[in-house]
Amino acid sequence: MIRFASRSSMFAAALLACVTPCLTAQGTATPRTGSDVLEAMRAAYAGKWYHTLTFTQKTTRRGQDGADHEQTWYETLAHTAAGGTRLRIDIGDLSAGNGVIYTADSSFNVRGGKLQSAEATGNEFLPLIEGVYVQPVAKTVKELGQMKVDLSRVRTGTWQGKPVWIVGAASASDTTSPQFWVDTDRKLLQRMIVSFASGQPPYDVHLGGYEKVGNGAWLATKIEMYQNGVRRQGEDYSAWKVDIPVDPALFDPAQWSTAPHWAKSK
Repeated sequence: MIRFASRSSMFAAALLACVTPCLTAQGTATPRTGSDVLEAMRAAYAGKWYHTLTFTQKTTRRGQDGADHEQTWYETLAHTAAGGTRLRIDIGDLSAGNGVIYTADSSFNVRGGKLQSAEATGNEFLPLIEGVYVQPVAKTVKELGQMKVDLSRVRTGTWQGKPVWIVGAASASDTTSPQFWVDTDRKLLQRMIVSFASGQPPYDVHLGGYEKVGNGAWLATKIEMYQNGVRRQGEDYSAWKVDIPVDPALFDPAQWSTAPHWAKSK
């Protein structure tokens, strides 16, 4: 899943810059603030969104040699009122014990089944693909703080021929400010532009291949990430399941190798 940690060499694939923004002005009413957009997203799926998600991901990354390299990742997401949204990514062979655990504000890098490092930076996507639908808007706003998106800026446009709300950009010419795009019909995240590290170009992430899951919710199953017009990473999800039991120990770095893992029982 998106935001695979640019701060660690293992997760160093860069993402960014849209090839050509598909943007035109729209006549639809525009919410006054980004908080209003988040409230519309929350209200659209109140009581319907999943609280756990598991899937297998084919990850295609452009290497320094210019060639694409494929790898399998196993991803586990869960949301609880007490713990918020947490995401675990097992990278490659499960027996190798390599991966990362994310919250909205922290990350824990694991190598060989042992915690290697912890950082006070989380996954900027978790508030917009999960948290917004299952928690108070005020909490989502707080979690989005590290993204540095200006929630006072909202405008309308189109993305791939469909109307969207664009939060964080004041004009169509602004393609670098932190921003997120939400379709006005289904209230789903379509695109994000965000910087993960100071001095680095912003990343441009496109979310597509939405599939209906669970009790009327949706899951983006195809993710594309660009840098300077070049696709640096592609993600294709398969075998997804929602609202199945997930052992909380999966999100404890100390129990990385011992916690019951859904992929090991396949």
